[in-house]
Amino acid sequence: MTEEAVSYQAAVPGSPVFSSSGREIGTLEHVLEVPAGGFDGIVIATDWGLRFIAADQIELITIRHIRILMDDAEAGRLPPPDGAAVYRVSALDEIGDSLHERLGQMFRRPHWMQD
Repeated sequence: MTEEAVSYQAAVPGSPVFSSSGREIGTLEHVLEVPAGGFDGIVIATDWGLRFIAADQIELITIRHIRILMDDAEAGRLPPPDGAAVYRVSALDEIGDSLHERLGQMFRRPHWMQD
């Protein structure tokens, strides 16, 4: 079975990232795009923190994984990202755990609101 390459824009967060030796070094955190609309690289989550991989070091992006051109030793020396922080918002984290709290927030019922 051949691996079909996809655009960096179709890369799936959480996909495993493999070194040239085939060892998993982390998972895709997010893709970096330059303002002019080009591909700058990716940020991966590793056991030693977030790390940046430049676009020219990426061999293949598929919908299931990413393979880079670096061996294990080079991958171990990847730098942390140096750009602005990326934040994700989850509305479910902000409205409470119980169904009662979620319905109260959704319908803005004062007696269901938790302060």
